[in-house]
Amino acid sequence: MAKILLGVSGGIAAYKALELTRLATAAGHSLRVVQTPRSQSFVGAASFAALTGAPVLSDEFEQDPARGAFPGEAPPSHQPLSHLQLVANADLLLVAPASANTIAKLAAGLADNLLCSCALAATCPVLVAPAMNNHMYEHPATQANLRTLRERGVQVVDPDAGRLASLGEHGVGRLAEPERLLAACEAALAGGGGRRPAGDAWQGLKVLVTAGGTREPIDAVRFVGNRSSGRMGAALAAAARARGAQVTLVGANLAVAAPAGVETVPVVTAAELQSACEQRFEACDVLLMAAAVADFRPAAPAGGKIKKGGRDGLTVELEPTADVLRSLAARRRAGQTVIAFAAEHGPGAIENAREKLASKGADAVVLNDVSIPGVGFEAADNEVTILTAAGEQRVPRASKAAVAEAILDAVQRLRSPVK
Repeated sequence: MAKILLGVSGGIAAYKALELTRLATAAGHSLRVVQTPRSQSFVGAASFAALTGAPVLSDEFEQDPARGAFPGEAPPSHQPLSHLQLVANADLLLVAPASANTIAKLAAGLADNLLCSCALAATCPVLVAPAMNNHMYEHPATQANLRTLRERGVQVVDPDAGRLASLGEHGVGRLAEPERLLAACEAALAGGGGRRPAGDAWQGLKVLVTAGGTREPIDAVRFVGNRSSGRMGAALAAAARARGAQVTLVGANLAVAAPAGVETVPVVTAAELQSACEQRFEACDVLLMAAAVADFRPAAPAGGKIKKGGRDGLTVELEPTADVLRSLAARRRAGQTVIAFAAEHGPGAIENAREKLASKGADAVVLNDVSIPGVGFEAADNEVTILTAAGEQRVPRASKAAVAEAILDAVQRLRSPVK
C-alpha cells in the first residue's frame, strides 16, 4: 500500500484529519503527519502519533526520531533534512485541511514552515483539500490561488456545502468527508504514477459513466427511488480521469461531489438519464453503466402534493421504464466497450448477473451483492465480481476507489486482449 504524507494546517476541520488517518491506516496505508504550529491549537500531535505509530513534526529544525522513514521502514543511518526526506519517501502529499492562509502560501511558493517546505520539495502527487468559511473560500484571492495550484498540477479536493464552524453559518467551505479524501488519494495514487501505472491505454479515451440513483415522481413531493449514493460511479470517473481519459459523468441525484476535471451532467429520472446518455453514447469509447436506474415509475404522477386526508391508503400504479442499457448496447459501433452493473441480493446473484450479461449486450457485468453487510449502497467499501464471456474475476472488499481501479483494469484487458 501507499506512503501518504498528511499535512494539517490550522482550522476546526483538523479533527476530520484524525478520522482520515484512522481510515487510511485501516486500509493498509502508511502515514506520516506534518502539522503547522497553528493546527496544534485544534488537534494535538499526540493524537496523530497514536494513530500513525510515527512521530509528528511541525518545525524544520525539529529532529525527526524516525529520520524521515515511514512506519515499517528502516530509518537511514544519517540524520537527513526532514522537509526533504519525508516528502522524498512519500508516494503522495495531502494537505487537509488546507486553510486560506496555507493555500495562499502554497500558491506563492513560500516555505516559511515545515508543511510548505515539504510541498515545495514534493515530486509526488500533491492534493489540497480546502476548509474555511464560505466567504473566505469564495473570495477572488482564494479562487485565484486555487486556480494557480491546479495549473501546476495540484489536485484540489473541492469542499462540501453545509453547516460551517461559526454558529449559524452555512455555505461552501466544509472540508470533504474523510471517505472522499481517502478515495481521492487512492485515485491519484492509482492514476498518477502510483500503484497502477496505466501506460497510454487511457490517454484521450472518451469514457461515459453513469452514477447515482434515479427518482421517479409520485407527486410534487414524493418519489420512488433507491439507496445508491453514486460513490462507485464517482470513483470510476475519478480513476478514468486520472488515467488520462476524457470523462463525462451522468449523475442521478448524487450524494457525493463529482470528481475534479470531469464533465458532469446532473439528471433526476430514468428518462432524463436515458436522454443524456443517448446524446453522448455515440462519441464515447467506454460506457460504464454504474447508475441504479429505476425499473418502474408511477404511471400517473400527481402534479401537486397528494394530501393524506382521510385516506385508508394509497395505490400507485407502476409502469416499466425504458431499458437504457439494452437500447444503447443495441446501437453500439465497432470499438465501443459496454460495461453493465448489477445489484443483486443473496442466493442466485451470479446466475442473475450471467443472465443480464447475455440479455443486455454488454461486454461485462460488475456484480455487487448488496446482501453483504458493509458494502454496496451508501458504503465506503465494495466487493464485486466481474463477469465476462471468458469467466469471472472476484474483487475482494476494498475502498470503492480501489475497486474502481480493478474494474478499469478489467476494461483495459477487454479492449486489449493478450494475443
